[in-house]
Amino acid sequence: MLDRPPDLDDGEAPLQQLFRFVPHDTKVKDFFDEGEIKRVYYPEMEALIKAESGAKRVVVFDHTLRTADDAERAERKIREVVPRVHNDYTEWSGPQRVRDLVPDEADELLQKRFAIIQVWRPIRHPVETFPLAIADARSIAFDDFVISERRYPNRIGQTYAVTYKPRHHWFWFPRMRRDEALVFKVYDSEKDGRARWSAHTAFDDPTAPPHARPRESIEIRTLAFF
Repeated sequence: MLDRPPDLDDGEAPLQQLFRFVPHDTKVKDFFDEGEIKRVYYPEMEALIKAESGAKRVVVFDHTLRTADDAERAERKIREVVPRVHNDYTEWSGPQRVRDLVPDEADELLQKRFAIIQVWRPIRHPVETFPLAIADARSIAFDDFVISERRYPNRIGQTYAVTYKPRHHWFWFPRMRRDEALVFKVYDSEKDGRARWSAHTAFDDPTAPPHARPRESIEIRTLAFF
């Protein structure tokens, strides 16, 4: 089931829900300038995630540019869209990311709640192809997740693949613009019944206009400490 979401603000504390769609402008002029992203966008995302989650400290540790245009991807050396339902971290790899990134503080930080929170947005034009869909956490069971190992030159990671179930309920935001952002959790250490995981994917939108422009987007990954 795939829907455009209704108003998701139902009175919950910040980002107890899995995701939030927010109007959010940026002062970045060129998202293909890596230096500008780190200088301008990283602090903007720190502030946004603090505001949306209530975190006391946010550490931006990574970003990825993606496009559905093969020629643009080859020219700019950026990545493809991911039309596969997944969650970026597992019960093991979430805490391990803290150990990898802030090893001197990890033991102390892991004693308290932390989350891995991402922000996704278009970087130039409104999204006309391969928009991002995200599942309602209440429709996903933990048994739907399957560990998928990822091997890098300097570390081993894990993500969750997600098995199909008819009960899964999906949301998406048609024609997202550069001044709109999707803030969502891919890991939460708190086990009090709140949403902890995200199932998300790009998908081939059958309502895309003829000659639609290929999607271009950026996703930011952060550690949020409470």
